[in-house]
Amino acid sequence: MRARCPSTVPRSRQLAQCAHELRSAPTWSERLLWERLSGSQLGVGFRRQLVIGRYIVDFAAPAVRLVVEVDGGSHRERQRADARRDRALAGLGWRVLRIPAELVESDIDAAVARVAEAVDGG
Repeated sequence: MRARCPSTVPRSRQLAQCAHELRSAPTWSERLLWERLSGSQLGVGFRRQLVIGRYIVDFAAPAVRLVVEVDGGSHRERQRADARRDRALAGLGWRVLRIPAELVESDIDAAVARVAEAVDGG
């Protein structure tokens, strides 16, 4: 279960606190992917649980304006909300790559290959 974010503080501070909590409690699939994205292993630096606008993204590579979201089972019911979020991030100049958590957990090399392709502009 993911950390719940407090709602009694200003929105910007709330997002920062929530991002901090999420960094402290990654999902299994986020942990697996981070092992392969950290330390600029793909040629660019990634940050975890970064606040962009009014959203917290799983991973972001600021140098290439790429967001990587790991979608678990809950995202099946959130497709419309996720699409709105992706459009909002695109409006801020970011590309969004969504990777199923199942792929990360079953074939990490394929998941990393998707990220690498996106980093290269694909």
